[in-house]
Amino acid sequence: MEIRHATNPLDFKSYDTSRLRNDFLIDSLFTRNETNYVYSHYDRLIVGGAFPVGEELALNDEGALKTKFFLERRELGIINIAGEGIVTVNGEEHTLQTRDCLYVGLGNEEVTFKSIDHENPAKFYLVSSPAHQSYPVQKLAIQESESTHLGTVEQSNVRTIYKYIHGNGIKSCQLMLGITLLEPGSMWNTMPAHVHDRRMEAYLYFDLSEDQRVMHFMGEPGETRHLIVKNEQAIISPPWSIHSGVGTGAYSFIWAMAGENYTFDDMDFVDMEDLK
Repeated sequence: MEIRHATNPLDFKSYDTSRLRNDFLIDSLFTRNETNYVYSHYDRLIVGGAFPVGEELALNDEGALKTKFFLERRELGIINIAGEGIVTVNGEEHTLQTRDCLYVGLGNEEVTFKSIDHENPAKFYLVSSPAHQSYPVQKLAIQESESTHLGTVEQSNVRTIYKYIHGNGIKSCQLMLGITLLEPGSMWNTMPAHVHDRRMEAYLYFDLSEDQRVMHFMGEPGETRHLIVKNEQAIISPPWSIHSGVGTGAYSFIWAMAGENYTFDDMDFVDMEDLK
């Protein structure tokens, strides 16, 4: 489990490209027959990936959390971004199609991942935050989730937001999780920009072809930087940072949040004239 420490926004102003990528970009989540994790000191969120091909993989921190098992003090959100797969929680199997979500609450000791078709394996994106109460294991297909359609053709940001884990969906302690799908020809996400200083966020960009990229913009509104992101790479976004992106081609992204606020209306919007 890789550890990423929090960054002071004043220090952030002096970072070069290499330092930005080392601190905020997660460049390798899905390794064949491995689980990978990055532990962020922003709200102690863990971002991970499980890629089972012909093997069953277990949720296992290998002692990094200093607890008896991974979810002893945590909750977990899972979204499958590839072929059909099965997540087994304490002996009970849950089949996830592409873009289906599974929530696993505090106290579940045994969690494993496997693919149904080894020629078209599953890729399970994992997000975990600390928890103080146990909520039931619950699956939610993308078709059953709450959705919001936003954007305009003129602003190149027509998109649908699918909400899985949130106050009016799957219940959790503090984790929030969902997917944003952009319409063909729409490339911008989360612009006009906003911040929410009460909770951090993580983005996984996916559904990109190998020759396409997303330009992810971050930083305080008056001191922005950018990261160039490939398919299936993730971004850790501090609470004080904007989080917007534009792609060279079609893409989707999974957003995950943890922190003090559990609603979608706590955003502090940024005027275009204040972006620099």
